[in-house]
Amino acid sequence: MYDIMNKKGYLPTIFSLSILVIAGCSLVAQTPRNSSAQPVGDAAKKVKEGERGSGVPNFWVRPGYRVELLVDNVNNARFLEFGDKGVLYLSRPNKGDILSYRWQNGKLEPLGTFVSGYPTVHGLHFADGWLWFTQTGAIFKGRDTNADGKADTIETVIPEGDLPKGGGHWWRPVLVTQDSIYTSIGDSGNINDETKTDRQKIWRFDKSGKNKQLFSTGIRNTEKLRLRPGTQEVWGCDHGSDWFGGPIGDKIGKQPITDDNPPDELNHYQEGKFYGHPFVTGHRIPRVEHFKREDIIDLVDQTELPDWKFGAHWAVNGFTFLTKGHFGQDHDGDLFAALHGSWNRKTPDGYHIERVLFDKVTGKPYGGLKIVGCYVNGKVLARPVDCVEAPDGSILFSCDSTGRIYRISAVR
Repeated sequence: MYDIMNKKGYLPTIFSLSILVIAGCSLVAQTPRNSSAQPVGDAAKKVKEGERGSGVPNFWVRPGYRVELLVDNVNNARFLEFGDKGVLYLSRPNKGDILSYRWQNGKLEPLGTFVSGYPTVHGLHFADGWLWFTQTGAIFKGRDTNADGKADTIETVIPEGDLPKGGGHWWRPVLVTQDSIYTSIGDSGNINDETKTDRQKIWRFDKSGKNKQLFSTGIRNTEKLRLRPGTQEVWGCDHGSDWFGGPIGDKIGKQPITDDNPPDELNHYQEGKFYGHPFVTGHRIPRVEHFKREDIIDLVDQTELPDWKFGAHWAVNGFTFLTKGHFGQDHDGDLFAALHGSWNRKTPDGYHIERVLFDKVTGKPYGGLKIVGCYVNGKVLARPVDCVEAPDGSILFSCDSTGRIYRISAVR
């Protein structure tokens, strides 16, 4: 057969191109499209929106929900975590600190600075009376014994030098369970092959930071890990790569393949399982760059399918499971995810809070609903980063582009 792209070496034959086209169509068909679009025309007249409180931008809010502004003007507001005494913690990587707030009747009162002097501070998890927190290459824990929002004691769990750090995806999550710590770091670039390094993997340690064990592989950029309530299942949202269609001609302004490929993934991470990156994406679609690998079929065969797929380039960062019944029992067990939004799409998408519905019998996700839309009339009004369930069961989400924390509650 005629070698249509032999000069660049991307696709050896027309047959290979056909495979890519078929694979791309399959991937797009299973991926939500244009989710940031709001109802228009006659549809807009029929849709009654939810409620927005004072100071909230013109978000699209799903009926039955209300959004309120709780905190304003906090530079680089990223990840959120509640302690066991009604204190909310907020990480700020650029500032190198964690701020604290007291939860009171649906409002947040500033307390102070829990820790400072930790550049790239990022992942948070409260467990065993401690707030565990990460830098890109280290893990610590701090204790606030009198609930004044300031750490009385700080201990190093895994020191810098024992973990890889930096790179294009430097964010480090932390999950603390009854007997283990789980953490990871993503691709140092876009689709680098770092299989022989400690990157692109989830690692498990004992709670002293020792006894390192490989847990899962093939991860591109998972910024938060959590157990599904009532189980020991480790879940996380993984970013898809940029410029999926670049090797066959996509470029800025004309990128029909890249616009809708590949999806972001919601994964149930399991021990010993491989999740595809950087060779395979979505529903076992081999990447163009790796078509020529002799073991590509084996890699595809080994790839664990995502449990749920978000839209391409939605940049799903943080999430939280619902457990407290605030929105009704039908919501409990579901997940609220914060979508930071796309840069690698001709038409922007993402920029919203998504509810992922879980089947109460199988424990598997089966649907998604936009709850708060932050891209309205061609304007980005917020870039959500993380979601956390408040003591009353409402959901808080952060925005690092405007330095705000919002609350989503049920309309009674």
